[in-house]
Amino acid sequence: MQIKHVIQTLSQEFALSQHPHSRKGGLIGLAACSIALGKDSGLYLKELIEPVLTCFNDADSRLRYYACEALYNIVKVARGAVLPHFNVLFDGLSKLAADPDPNVKSGSELLDRLLKDIVTESNKFDLVGFIPLLRERIYSNNQYARQFIISWILVLVSVPDINLLDYLPEILDGLFQILGDNGKEIRKMCEVVLGEFLKEIKKNPSSVKFAEMANILVIHCQTTDDLIQLTAMCWMREFIQLAGRVMLPYSSGILTAVLPCLAYDDRKKSIKEVANVCNQSLMKLVTPEDDEPDEPKPVAQRQTEPNPEDSLPKQEGTANGVPGGSCDSSFGSGISVFTSASTDRAPVTLHLDGIVQVLNCHLSDTAIGMMTRIAVLKWLYHLYIKTPRKMFRHTDSLFPILLQTLSDESDEVVLKDLEVLAEIASSPAGQTDDPGTPDGPDFRVSHSELRVPSSSRANLLNPPSTKGLECSPSTPTMNSYFYKFMINLLQTFSSERKLLEARGPFIIRQLCLLLNAENIFHSMADILLREEDLKFASTMVHTLNTILLTSTELFQLRNQLKDLKTLESQNLFCCLYRSWCHNPVTTVSLCFLTQNYRHAYDLIQKFGDLEVTVDFLTEVDKLVQLIECPIFTYLRLQLLDVKNNPYLIKALYGLLMLLPQSSAFQLLSHRLQCVPNPELLQTEDSLKAAPKSQKGDSPSIDYTELLQHFEKVQKQHLEVRHQRSGRGDHLDRRVVL
Repeated sequence: MQIKHVIQTLSQEFALSQHPHSRKGGLIGLAACSIALGKDSGLYLKELIEPVLTCFNDADSRLRYYACEALYNIVKVARGAVLPHFNVLFDGLSKLAADPDPNVKSGSELLDRLLKDIVTESNKFDLVGFIPLLRERIYSNNQYARQFIISWILVLVSVPDINLLDYLPEILDGLFQILGDNGKEIRKMCEVVLGEFLKEIKKNPSSVKFAEMANILVIHCQTTDDLIQLTAMCWMREFIQLAGRVMLPYSSGILTAVLPCLAYDDRKKSIKEVANVCNQSLMKLVTPEDDEPDEPKPVAQRQTEPNPEDSLPKQEGTANGVPGGSCDSSFGSGISVFTSASTDRAPVTLHLDGIVQVLNCHLSDTAIGMMTRIAVLKWLYHLYIKTPRKMFRHTDSLFPILLQTLSDESDEVVLKDLEVLAEIASSPAGQTDDPGTPDGPDFRVSHSELRVPSSSRANLLNPPSTKGLECSPSTPTMNSYFYKFMINLLQTFSSERKLLEARGPFIIRQLCLLLNAENIFHSMADILLREEDLKFASTMVHTLNTILLTSTELFQLRNQLKDLKTLESQNLFCCLYRSWCHNPVTTVSLCFLTQNYRHAYDLIQKFGDLEVTVDFLTEVDKLVQLIECPIFTYLRLQLLDVKNNPYLIKALYGLLMLLPQSSAFQLLSHRLQCVPNPELLQTEDSLKAAPKSQKGDSPSIDYTELLQHFEKVQKQHLEVRHQRSGRGDHLDRRVVL
């Protein structure tokens, strides 16, 4: 009792006195008491330490120094007995570390080293009780306080009996904050600490709480500080590779952080390379097992199932997710970024809503770099391959932006975009049982509506005069979205004529490689048959015809049309012909391709009733040039067989008579001069005696009806041109019946 009374007297009447000299004497007395007590000082540590710590806040720097010296002596004598009071000692030292007086700071460093030695030697350190204080102090902005914190974390990491890895989620965000300090020494120390933690994570991945740290990495992967971003990205790479599918619930947040980095230039090459590894590793985690089963659950049941994103808690503090829906890299994702304490133990379910939202957002952002857009499209393609049934829920929302991306300046982006659209159009998961019946006869549905025509609509395209030849495309390899895609693609071309001119042929050719070329031409011809804008229909038909005649991708389709021997080829010809009638010259070229020479001659005879314009003559000129190309080698060789091809020669002479005295006229004239025995061109007797039927004749095709259809379409075009020229504006659109 006397010892406690002496300590209390030194504390109350001296150390806490108003007089500075009394305070100084009290501090010296308390230190002397501790030395005198020796090992027994542990019994009175609370009474000895508290008044000394109070003096740490003294305005007089000399008193703060004496307090530091007194506490050093107390701790030196007590050694391990001070550990129960470690938190208050650490709190006091963290304040002295930022003291402006160099003597005080020097004294605090001596005390700090002594305390570190005690912690290192002891196995009774209360880490659980210390972590809350460390988590609080780690967010200090003072340079010296940060250095003090980092030095202590390094010590704790080096102690074998202290497992700081279990509490890493508590301090990781603060460490990344310190990594952004302006002091090079502090940044270097923090790098070392983070490096040590990462080594431990690689050694013991099974004991790491990956899920609790995912949000923190997502946020710091989006910072503007290169060192923080690179370090966080390296951690993210290791997390994805070590934790595997545990990271899947955070995919949307990870993508928000990673995708913009893929467009970095060489100044941030390291970040870009690590981000690319993260992106590829995350993509590999998505497997076909993540898709829905073949038999989907009832709608009511799906709606009542809880979403883990709604029930799992989010991290607090700076690791909080931010509101979703933003692609701005200055924010955290917030979309599907959540903490799950049991994620690494429970089966992982892939929820695509957040992922698709992030991908859609980045693809919609015109400021996003080319490599990022390509990566987004690769993700969409991958998801449609691995999880088609889940992805088709989002197809209607993705369709408009995918169509818009066709206008991208980069060919690589457009190619990837076409791959995604082709996969959507051909995936079996996209087949709907009841696509619905559109109202009214108008084919021009709005961009927001993606509808497929029903069987009743298909019947409208199959007039009785075609003798049972269907005009609507149907094949097992195409799904309900194929026709929707064709409708929307033509609408895009109609509204963006520059896109049609610059990219139209390229897009259609690539689609012919990715999908069935016959189906593409069949469906487009089907849609153009009902096109209200006759000028666009003519332009589109001309584009399709040029592709058909000149593209290597269409070689097989051209061979199919050369000889109309099968019902399928005749069906295709009739379907193309009806739409090709929007452009007289292309109609003739289609007849040349299909060797319907007599019908070609009949069409050219009708040209005399048409309005011959400069554009018309230009197209005839181009057709003559095409005839001299390798595509029509067979046609030129047939000129040698005058007896069986009189209408071919007559048709070519008809073209010659249409042309003015131009280079094309000279070219075709020279070609016709090479035809042998011109006197055999026309004799009725020879035609009657001909043992062979004319090229292209098919009993299944009603050529008279086709010719009447041609005349009807051209009459409509003529009316439109006259009314436009008379009124000086555009004619109201009419449905082509």
